[in-house]
Amino acid sequence: MTILCLASYEKGQRFLIECKRLGATVLLVTSLSLKDKAKWPLESIDEIFYMPNGVSGDAHQWDRDDLVNAISHLGRTHVFDRIVGLDDFDVETAAMLREHMRTPGSGESTARYYRDKLAMRVKALESGIAVPDFIHVLNYDRLREFMDRVPAPWVLKPRSMAGAIGIKKVHNAEELWRLLDELGDMQSHYLLERFVPGDIFHVDSVVFDCEIRFALASGYGRPPMEVAQKGGVFTSRVLDRKSQTARKLIAANARVMKAFGLARGVSHTEFIRAEDDGRICFLETSSRVGGAHVSDLIEAATGVNPWTEWARVELAETARDYPDPRPREDYAGLLVSLARRQYPDLSGFADPEVVWRMNEEYHVGLIVRSPELARVEELLAAYTERVQKDFWAYAPPKDRPSH
Repeated sequence: MTILCLASYEKGQRFLIECKRLGATVLLVTSLSLKDKAKWPLESIDEIFYMPNGVSGDAHQWDRDDLVNAISHLGRTHVFDRIVGLDDFDVETAAMLREHMRTPGSGESTARYYRDKLAMRVKALESGIAVPDFIHVLNYDRLREFMDRVPAPWVLKPRSMAGAIGIKKVHNAEELWRLLDELGDMQSHYLLERFVPGDIFHVDSVVFDCEIRFALASGYGRPPMEVAQKGGVFTSRVLDRKSQTARKLIAANARVMKAFGLARGVSHTEFIRAEDDGRICFLETSSRVGGAHVSDLIEAATGVNPWTEWARVELAETARDYPDPRPREDYAGLLVSLARRQYPDLSGFADPEVVWRMNEEYHVGLIVRSPELARVEELLAAYTERVQKDFWAYAPPKDRPSH
């Protein structure tokens, strides 16, 4: 099989390696700006192609027509059995190319459910899945009615960004109208949502033939939006698998996967447990591997790497080609933070439970693993305090992604 991979950002090395290991011909299309920076596993890539900046000048946003033409030229000498977008920003692009090339996989309508936060919420609501109150930023009379009915604060969210990029907490109507004036013609690309205080969780899944073959529930230490906007240390840890919270999350995730129609692939889905009534509400989902080293957290706890499983799922032609993962049931915790020093010295974190250290400039990152959840939580709490005191640095949040 020949698999065409799109990566506007540097991501998915394990996916590429597994595809080649399984015998596929691997073609990679990536951004020209990454040509001398990215560390791609070249031994696992048959051919690599570079896309220049799009008309907006963004090094990672390619011109749609140019891309269609470029891939069509490649199609004269290659038959694409699969087209995969490795980054969140490549999901819709890959779907568009599948439609144009008539390649198997999700088309543009289905892909919207995994990229467009408004489409996600509308689909979830139609499917009977609990979501916070929301409204499309479009009709001003309806916006006024929403603000009269739903008490502030609210959250203004871009429909197609990733993570916490571009999200703003809004405290009153005057502040909202001011922000909308700044957005101008981009207003319709946003939604307004009730701000629900509570704990944020994520469920990471592997899906094959519309069946969930692997799912793991984890919980963030602090909401990612709060960490992104106010600073602090990002943490996540695997939940007690037998707990009521984990079981509710796994069940809620199954409802989302069924409603949204993911036939095969991986998903990172987020939920919130409301502080006032304990209700679990859907926040957002995706048809890609979770970012911020969540895949490393999952692998540490279970031995299952989502990137590797995604490659196996994409290349499997029948159920016999994809045996279910056999996860371990250890527990793990992840910690990531910006750092004041260019190359932080993490040698002081020497407990035997440390199984991963981040090697990236101006960052601190650790993963701890143990058969006991209590030990993971003990180490995560102690390490978070130490990192906050000795390493932590703050950078203002961005409204746009950057390399």
